[in-house]
Amino acid sequence: MNNPFVGTGIAIVTPFKKDLSVDHEALENIVEHNIKNGVDYIVISGTTGESVTVTKTEKQEIIKTISKVNNGRVPLVLGIGGNNTAAVIEEIKTTDLSGFEGILSVSPYYSKPTQEGIYQHFKAIAEACPVSIILYNVPGRTASNMLPETIFRLANDFDNIVAVKEAGNNVGQYLQLIKGKPEGFGIISGDDDLVLGVTLAGGAGVISVIAQALPADFSKMIQLGLEGKAKEAYAIHYKLMDVTSLIFSENNPAGIKAVFEALNLCDATVRLPLVQATSDLKSKIKAALEKL
Repeated sequence: MNNPFVGTGIAIVTPFKKDLSVDHEALENIVEHNIKNGVDYIVISGTTGESVTVTKTEKQEIIKTISKVNNGRVPLVLGIGGNNTAAVIEEIKTTDLSGFEGILSVSPYYSKPTQEGIYQHFKAIAEACPVSIILYNVPGRTASNMLPETIFRLANDFDNIVAVKEAGNNVGQYLQLIKGKPEGFGIISGDDDLVLGVTLAGGAGVISVIAQALPADFSKMIQLGLEGKAKEAYAIHYKLMDVTSLIFSENNPAGIKAVFEALNLCDATVRLPLVQATSDLKSKIKAALEKL
């Protein structure tokens, strides 16, 4: 087992024009902005990419755009997950994964399976998947918590399950994962507000939302954390605290898209049932960015 996903990964947005079509020009600019400013890998079609309201055809077009701009410079990860195990496996088998280092696969949402059900779901995926797998535990969205024991069982049983993106906002569970993980298995933070402490405690870094807007600062913070340079890293953490908190105050990705709008990188448009950040939040985000 060898987790190649170390450092700063970003859960990239899907920019939309005001007519709700995908804005590929803005997407190209965001990818270039991140690669030039030090991100280590890019995750396509995650929650932040509004994967549930992007069509299969649009997903393929987004992959083409990002792959073209990236041109092999950083590893790419593709979000393939859901609560229909057979459908997830079918997507894996019918997707060209040759350009991807791995997939990010969310624990089944809505269905609320038992821990054994979660294990069997990922067992089936691992047996079908030709690339590395990052498990994704996000209880606030799935309504169930993938426990450390289940994660360790999967990690020990399948060599291609190499990491977990943990996003339960639970410091105790992070520490359990870092303490008990098999050697070589990565604990990746999905909580932008907790990631520095997780990294300093032995985590592998982050798959971040805010980092894609402020990649130079965030990547530097994570690198310092990986080097154990807590004082220098926390100086950056404190600088970014306000804007990091603001982007999650209404919904994700409305917050990060409001940041991008303020930076003139893309429109703040999101697809229903999400709605744009309120004018009040946009004003607060602009003020926080001006302080930076």
